[in-house]
Amino acid sequence: MYYEYQPKEPVKAAHGTTLRCKTWEAEAALRMLENNLDPAVALVPNELIVYGGAGRAARNWKEYQTIVSALKSLEADETLLVQSGKAVGVIRTWAHAPRVLIANSNLVPAWSTQEYFDELDKKGLMMYGQMTAGSWIYIATQGILQGTYETFAAVADQHFGGSLRGTITVTAGLGGMSGAQPLAVTMNDGVCLVVEAIRARVEQKVREGYVDQLVDNLEDAIRVIKQAAAEQKPWSVGLVGNAATVLPQLLSYGLRPDVVTDQTSAHDLMDYLPEGDPDEVLALRQRDPEAFKRQALQAIMKHCQAILDMQRAGSIALDYGNNLRGQAEKGGLQVRDEYGQFLYPGFVPAYIRPLFCEGKGPFRWAALSGDPQDILRIDRALLETFPDNAGLRRWIEKAQAKVPFIGLPARVCWLGYGEREKFGLVINDLVARGEVKAPIVIGRDHLDCGSVASPNRETEGMKDGSDAVADWPLLNALANCASGADWVSLHNGGGVGIGNSTHAGMVIVATGTPEKAERLRRVLTTDPGMGVFRHADAGYELAQQIAEERGVKIPGGN
Repeated sequence: MYYEYQPKEPVKAAHGTTLRCKTWEAEAALRMLENNLDPAVALVPNELIVYGGAGRAARNWKEYQTIVSALKSLEADETLLVQSGKAVGVIRTWAHAPRVLIANSNLVPAWSTQEYFDELDKKGLMMYGQMTAGSWIYIATQGILQGTYETFAAVADQHFGGSLRGTITVTAGLGGMSGAQPLAVTMNDGVCLVVEAIRARVEQKVREGYVDQLVDNLEDAIRVIKQAAAEQKPWSVGLVGNAATVLPQLLSYGLRPDVVTDQTSAHDLMDYLPEGDPDEVLALRQRDPEAFKRQALQAIMKHCQAILDMQRAGSIALDYGNNLRGQAEKGGLQVRDEYGQFLYPGFVPAYIRPLFCEGKGPFRWAALSGDPQDILRIDRALLETFPDNAGLRRWIEKAQAKVPFIGLPARVCWLGYGEREKFGLVINDLVARGEVKAPIVIGRDHLDCGSVASPNRETEGMKDGSDAVADWPLLNALANCASGADWVSLHNGGGVGIGNSTHAGMVIVATGTPEKAERLRRVLTTDPGMGVFRHADAGYELAQQIAEERGVKIPGGN
């Protein structure tokens, strides 16, 4: 890790309008890299781990310093190339070309296994970029919050008459992104019990407002959630414990939750904690990694079996995309029916795919000024731009009331084809008029409508069977480069582990100039347009209808 290169003070994003780089685009990349490593944002900042088990922002501290120096010296017509967290070259391009191109964790398909990746990682030749960790556009737990909110809203619509009021959801995991689930449930008026093995993570999420109450004892937790549900009071409880232990106990106590899901870090066995005292199992991970992984797999199987048992008892069960089912299947647990379909579905095919067909996904922006008032001004502009969108207004009002600003102030908002372009231009105009104090970074999660191939998550159960076709995220990255994005990334394995997904990221900075307005128009049309292309091609009638209504050009007709 080259700790001798680690800055003496904690890394935090610079604020204000003073540039350390030669362009706002390079400055934005630097500030977002720094923001990823802010101790308030990152999971394990000393190890450059941002979220998702081992998702890093840079390969090691030496390479972090090299990236910082390269960004500071980057000319307006140069592009920095970053290979798995290491700056490897600067090339002369164009002022309208990306300032940074990033490739993380990508391996030739036949070699794209966790074991081979781990060998390279140990040699210092590669790092795991997760999704937004290695592409420098992570915005803490809020980044996944609206998608989680939308998922639970869809669960409520499909199964509970439009609200989770009076229902109990059981889930697990409070590291990084996982904290979104309890808040998303309470924002939909439900009660949530979330199980987390590491007490400090529960304490952090209570401090941040993502969880309402910490409880150490299972009996007390059951009493609290039952009372809240009976009173129809939105409430979340973080129970310190291991999901593999607690979920079977819930059934033995006669508690059958209305909804059960999970967001532990299960994609890599080294990041899922086996049953037992956390300090002891973490010591085992250091002492005997193979024994740790064997125990982790046994715990995953027990955890997944409990979810299946709850489903059989009548719970609505959904996978939230961390490959828990896939790992359990590797261990020998039956997780599919005779037709090869998962016994409980992933959240995308069950609840989110119609939004993807409209080009909708987790659009986000961050204020480089560091001033929360800039985000609140943009919130106001958002509601003024889409005055008839009641769901959007409800989200913004709830987010303002409940979502803390952590690191650089930011907002996430699911917008679709046509909406992203329209609102990107509104943001650029706010910058031009000085109504926000500095340029605004505009990006999205890699979990988006047309930027990912992930057969156990975003592209699970595609209508035409094209779940594993990775051409789409590759085309997405190429198209964003051609359209004028400011940095573009291409990763392997985010969310579900090495070899299980390919995905692309995009960022563009609203600087307030007419030239940037034109690039925003192109990028924010191209990027969600890939989602319409992808789903129309797969035969989804809604995507084909959207393409026809909104003038999306598809050769051969829609």
